[in-house]
Amino acid sequence: MEKKNRKRKKKKKETLEDKLKYEIAEELGLMDKIREVGWGGLTAKESGKIGGLINVRKRQIKKGD
Repeated sequence: MEKKNRKRKKKKKETLEDKLKYEIAEELGLMDKIREVGWGGLTAKESGKIGGLINVRKRQIKKGD
């Protein structure tokens, strides 16, 4: 029996964008869909909405500093 080469994924440190992405997806009511089919299962419109809101929030955060 051959051993399979398996790479272990390193845990990525959560960034501001990651936190905002999950927060916004929750607000838009998309988390159930994401849990079922993953991020790749979102439509372009849904993904674009999340991305746009991330940028808006980042600008608000930067402006507040």
